[in-house]
Amino acid sequence: MRPPGTVPLLAVALTTALVALAASGPQAASALSPREVRCAHQTHARVPGAQVQQLVCLDDLTTSALAGTAYTDTADQAGLTAPGTRNPSGVPGVQIDGYFADGSRTNRTHGWNHDAQFVIRLPDRWNGGLVVTASPGNRKQYATDAAISDRVLAQGYAYAATDKGNTGPDFYRDGVRPGDAVAEWNARTTQLTRAAKKTVALRYGHAPRRTYMTGISNAGYLTRWQLENHPELYDGGVDWEGVLWTADGPHLLTTLPTAVAHGQGKADTDDMYGAGFARGSEFLWPYHQKAYWGLTQKVYRAEFDPAYDPDCPGTTAGSTTEEILAPCASDASYDYARRPASVRRAVARVALSGRIGKPLITLQGDLDTLLPIATDARVYARMVDAQGRGRLHRTYTIRGGTHTDGLYDTCPDRLRPILPCYRDAFDALTRWVRSGTKPPADRAVGRPADGDVVNSCSVRDS
Repeated sequence: MRPPGTVPLLAVALTTALVALAASGPQAASALSPREVRCAHQTHARVPGAQVQQLVCLDDLTTSALAGTAYTDTADQAGLTAPGTRNPSGVPGVQIDGYFADGSRTNRTHGWNHDAQFVIRLPDRWNGGLVVTASPGNRKQYATDAAISDRVLAQGYAYAATDKGNTGPDFYRDGVRPGDAVAEWNARTTQLTRAAKKTVALRYGHAPRRTYMTGISNAGYLTRWQLENHPELYDGGVDWEGVLWTADGPHLLTTLPTAVAHGQGKADTDDMYGAGFARGSEFLWPYHQKAYWGLTQKVYRAEFDPAYDPDCPGTTAGSTTEEILAPCASDASYDYARRPASVRRAVARVALSGRIGKPLITLQGDLDTLLPIATDARVYARMVDAQGRGRLHRTYTIRGGTHTDGLYDTCPDRLRPILPCYRDAFDALTRWVRSGTKPPADRAVGRPADGDVVNSCSVRDS
């Protein structure tokens, strides 16, 4: 594997060789292999405004070829796709890795110890479009390579992804004021979109004809926020179970305290239903109690309301896996409605309004046990309608879908992956944008009794 620091020299060397050989005549120029010629013509691709960037010309930009190299991170993709998911491969082109100026250092990828990292992939065969995304959860820039990048690259789109400007369970330490870390996510996504559009123009000779924003979970939230606040940058988006933030709730800090209390024996099943957790999702509760509820509640409460319990999580969410995943005991009693107005102001800085300016498709599973659909996608749909933008929005409820497709293999008789439905919804969105072909009205997408549910789905089915 070539060390990351040598990557930029590859393209420069090829350009120099091509110029020298061309000056020597046709016979000398023919000494270059077809791959060298192809790569040499792509060296002018760059990311305006990046503090550091490294370009490499690759025979295949997809995960199957990049696994085990410095150009992806399969460990950071864990749990996002179901076993048996089929992905395309064989997409040659250029990859640019780098970062924008930033003062935080939670992302250690490439040994840079620097945040605001990004990846941009530019396929040789370009369809004129650009897809922008960001990391779900608090992962890094390669997290959705298998879930999103592989397929859109195979369709001919350029692809750009950001780490959102801070990563890991201690992301909440970034910034000065409550809410700063999440606010940076929005700024970094806008920054990358603008830079990626210019990069595309430098590589292909003109700006993208269509730009789509999309993402999972926190990046689904970013998709909503971008289409509300910067619709001029995009032509549409697909929001896969985006996180909902509103100043008065509902949001994570109004639902998860009940889940934490339930794990401590301080809330019963009816309390969980009252908080929005779906009937029928009970079989997923033990796993989420161990892996999601405590960690998520404590770090987002620390982000927006650090004064509630300054000693937990404190300066770190934990030094061991057990400590990181454990809730703060005080979070079982957390009552957002009774917190000072300053907490609502912190959430308001990043809150959604529903005032989207471009077409948006939202998908969420009815068994989502981290972000209950009753307090998330359904609320957001009402917000969009209240803003008079319902004509631009579709919401598809995926029967049997939960927050991470990786859980499908544990309960294949009760769950289904959302990824194939997401892929079909993305195609429906692009048809909507390109030709005005409207996608189906809001609906529940049924879980089929048989067939390949890992790789097949149509949002037209109900």
